[in-house]
Amino acid sequence: MAGDVTEGSVLVPDRGPVTVLEQGPRRGRRLLLAHGAGGTARSPFLSQVSDGLASAGFRVVRFNFPYSEAGRRSPDRAALLLATWRAVVDSHGGDGGAVLAGKSMGGRYATLLLAEPDPPAAVGVVLFGYPLHPPGRIEQLRTEHLPRVQVPMLFLSGTRDPLARLDLLEPAIGDLPRATLHLVDGGDHDFRVKARPSKDVMKELVDATVAFATA
Repeated sequence: MAGDVTEGSVLVPDRGPVTVLEQGPRRGRRLLLAHGAGGTARSPFLSQVSDGLASAGFRVVRFNFPYSEAGRRSPDRAALLLATWRAVVDSHGGDGGAVLAGKSMGGRYATLLLAEPDPPAAVGVVLFGYPLHPPGRIEQLRTEHLPRVQVPMLFLSGTRDPLARLDLLEPAIGDLPRATLHLVDGGDHDFRVKARPSKDVMKELVDATVAFATA
């Protein structure tokens, strides 16, 4: 069973507390999960991912960025997003390092944190819908930092994702020695698939994450 969700907070330096939701066995493998640009820690997608992973034995920690904590829609500047990620890893990463994960923007900033000269301890990173490029601007690939990430990476992407054109995503990931790509056939950026129940798609995403994180 997924178990109860416990609410707490993490203090982001020079900004204040943000909400943290914990779920799953206390001694389970830790997975820290960030929301996308338009979401929060309570978004349906993150809730379903957390339920699935907690049921599989993970201790899942999801959190807000300061802008979503304040009810704003525009994301914080890059430095603050990174500071939030680092604060959560420092407080909830555990002694052995955690898997970092995120939906879209949240995952992108996990990779940017792990590409810094002094990255925090982590054992892997899972990217739910990595935003390879802005909508309609395929010349602006967000790949320059990825070779500096020193932990295994799992990219979960829909084949119809307008923020990750497949003919650009596959070669970009192919150049990364520690990266794996899992494609959801027919999925868009939010993993919606026509004529396929969302619970089946979510199970596919959770199963792929579990296989990656326990390999």
